[in-house]
Amino acid sequence: METQASDALRRFELENEVTACDGDAIYHYDRVAQNKLREQKPWTKDPTYFKHVKVSALALLKMAMHARSGGQLEVMGILQGKVEDRTFIVMDAFALPVEGTETRVTALDEGYEYMVGYQTTCEASGRVEPVIGWYHSHPGYGCWLSGIDVSTQLIHQQHEDPYLAIVVDPVRTMAAGKVEIGAFRTYPPSYKPADVAASEYQTIPLDKIEDFGVHANQYYPLDISFFKSSLDAHLLSLLWNKYWISTLSTSSVVANREYTVKSIRDLSGKMEQGETQLTSSSRMGGYYLPPDKKQEESPINKICRDSTKIAIEQLQGLMTQVAKDALFNRPVKPTAKMAD
Repeated sequence: METQASDALRRFELENEVTACDGDAIYHYDRVAQNKLREQKPWTKDPTYFKHVKVSALALLKMAMHARSGGQLEVMGILQGKVEDRTFIVMDAFALPVEGTETRVTALDEGYEYMVGYQTTCEASGRVEPVIGWYHSHPGYGCWLSGIDVSTQLIHQQHEDPYLAIVVDPVRTMAAGKVEIGAFRTYPPSYKPADVAASEYQTIPLDKIEDFGVHANQYYPLDISFFKSSLDAHLLSLLWNKYWISTLSTSSVVANREYTVKSIRDLSGKMEQGETQLTSSSRMGGYYLPPDKKQEESPINKICRDSTKIAIEQLQGLMTQVAKDALFNRPVKPTAKMAD
C-alpha cells in the first residue's frame, strides 16, 4: 500500500508538472529585502507588474483538499509566502471558516479573527511569511473571477498589496485528474488594458457567461507553476496519504453525477443558441462576424470543445473505476504457499 501511495504521489506531481527545487533557498525569507520591496511598490507603476506565480506542492494539495471538502459550496482560504522578480511565491495555504453558497463566498468576522490569530501563531513559531493572497473554490464552473471576486480582490490590492487571487475548481479537478487552478490580479479602476490577449479557452456554464463576460477585462491571469523541496517532503507525504485514501474510496463517475448532468444540459442549451445563430445568419446571406470578433472562435467550435471535454472526463472516470475494480474488488486466487 505504501508503494502504491508513493506511485500515486509521483503521478500527481507529474500531471501537475511539479518541479523539484535545487536546494531549499526558495523558502528563505529575507525580511529586509521584502520590506524594501514593499516600500518601493513597483507594482503601483505597472498594473501588470506581476507575471508569474510559484506554488509549493504542499500548498497546492492543501487547497485541492479544502476545495474538495466543500462539495458544491464555495470555500475560502489564505495564502502565505513572498514576492520577488515579478513573481508571487506561495509557500503555504490555510483554510478559513467562512460561509459559502453556490454563487458567492464571504469571509465573516470570525474568519478574519482566525486569520489574524493564525498569522500571530506562525510568527511566534518562526514562520514569518506574511499573507500574500487568498484562494477560493468554483465548484464545477471553472477558474475565473466573478464580479464579487473582482471587487474583493480590488479592495485587497488597494489596502494590502501585493495581493493575489487563486481559484480552484474541485469538481473539474476530480473529473480531469489534474488540479484545475488559476491565478489572477485585478487592474486599477482607472486602467483600461489596450490589447487584451486571448486567454486559454475554458468551458463556462450558460448561467455564468454573463458574469464572466462583463468582468473579464477587469483582471488578468498569471502564469502558474508548482515546486517542491526537501523541506516539505515529509509533510507532503503525510498529507498525501489522507488525500489518496479519500481518492481511492471515491468514484468520480458517481460523485460528479450532478456536474455531468448539468454539463450535458448546458451543452444542449449552447447547441440551441448556436443553431439559432446559424439560422439567423443563413437568412441574412451567410455567417458574418464583425471585424472585432473575427479572432474569436465560432459557437460551433466552442460546442465541439465542450462536448469533447465532457466525453474525455467520462472516459477517464470509467477507466479509473475499472482500474480500481481490478485492483481491489477481484478475489485473490490462493497459491500453494498461501495454502501451506
